Amino acid sequence: MSSAGVRVEVVVSVPVVRVGAASDVGAVRAANEDSFLVGESVFAVADGMGGHAAGDVASAMAVEGLRGLDAEGGKRADDVRARLVRVNADIVAAGVRDPGRSGMGTTVTGICLVDFAGSPHWVVFNVGDSRVYRFADGEFAQLTTDHSEVAELVAAGELTPEEAAVDFRRNVVTRALGSAVAPEPDLLVLPPTEGDRFLLCSDGLTNELPDEDIAAVLARVDDPKEAAQRLVADAVAAGGRDNVTAVVLDHVRSAADDAGETAPRKVT
Repeated sequence: MSSAGVRVEVVVSVPVVRVGAASDVGAVRAANEDSFLVGESVFAVADGMGGHAAGDVASAMAVEGLRGLDAEGGKRADDVRARLVRVNADIVAAGVRDPGRSGMGTTVTGICLVDFAGSPHWVVFNVGDSRVYRFADGEFAQLTTDHSEVAELVAAGELTPEEAAVDFRRNVVTRALGSAVAPEPDLLVLPPTEGDRFLLCSDGLTNELPDEDIAAVLARVDDPKEAAQRLVADAVAAGGRDNVTAVVLDHVRSAADDAGETAPRKVT
C-alpha cells in the first residue's frame, strides 16, 4: 500500500518452457545408472557410480531429493545448495545401512528456477562431470565446470583438451554426491531470457559427440523431446560406451504473473 492509499501490484515475468528428455543404456553397459528429473521448476541429470546396482540407486536418490525441492515455493539459490548437501548425507547413510551399496555415488547437474533479488532467475547447479549447456543466438556454451581429474589437469596446463579426451583418468571425478565430506556444489545464477535453450546431459553424451555435432542438433531440431532423442541416438550410434541421458529445455516466452511466483509454466 502506498502512502496515498493506492495498492500497487508488482508484476514479474515467469518463463514459459518446453522440455524433452531421453535416456539410453548405451551399447556396452548392462544397466542404466543415469537418472533424470523433469519437474515444475527443477530439471536435473544424475550419473550414478558404484556398480552392483548401487549407481542407479544413488542417481535415483539424487533426483528424488531434488523432486522434494521442486515442490517447495519461494526457493532461493541457498535452498538448492542445502538440498544437495542433504541428498549427499542421505546417500552416505544409505551406504552405511547396506554394505553392498557402500561407496555408491553420483554426479548431479541441472537448472532450477529460484527467487533472486525479488524476481525469477535460473540457478545452474553442478557436482561432478555431468554438464549444462546453453544454446542461444547460435552460440553453444558450457555453463558448468567439470569436477574431474582431467579437467583440473587441463586448467593447470598439464593436458590439452584433446589429450584429456583419451586420458586414462578421464572418468575420475573429484566431486560427487555420496562423499563422506559433503562436496561444494557450483551455482551460477542467470536471468531468464526468451529464446534460450538449455541442454543437461551425462558424460555418456559428451564423450561420444563433439560440441559442433551437439550444437548442430540443437540448431536443427526444434522440438525439445525430438532433440533429446536425436542426441541420445547419435551418441549410442557413435559408440555408446556409457549410459546416455539428455534433457532439453526451451524458454519459449515469458508470462506476467503475480510477484513471488517462481514456477515456470510448461507448454506442450
